[in-house]
Amino acid sequence: MKTYMGDRTIDGILVTVNGKPLDTRAATRTFSSMGFEWGYDGPEPRQLAFAILADHLGDMRVAETLSASFMTELVANFDNEWTLTTTDIDTAIVDLGWSQPATALTGDPR
Repeated sequence: MKTYMGDRTIDGILVTVNGKPLDTRAATRTFSSMGFEWGYDGPEPRQLAFAILADHLGDMRVAETLSASFMTELVANFDNEWTLTTTDIDTAIVDLGWSQPATALTGDPR
């Protein structure tokens, strides 16, 4: 199981997956060149949503499809410090209208 964590530090935004920096995936899809952010709807939170989903799913197309809803429902509501597990992400994906957890997604919505 992976654990994603975010924190606002004196040095700026820190987002990790299992203790290592989370790749922005900007080389694949850029919503913002300014990096990650959370706590509102916007391009930086969407970049974070996309990066989390891309890392978790391993499917860039599905990650892009779900990123706007994932941002609005989860990322926009994060506090200064937050933690998500793979179970949390799978639950959120199902709640967003996909019929199966992320580990079984085929790319077809319900």
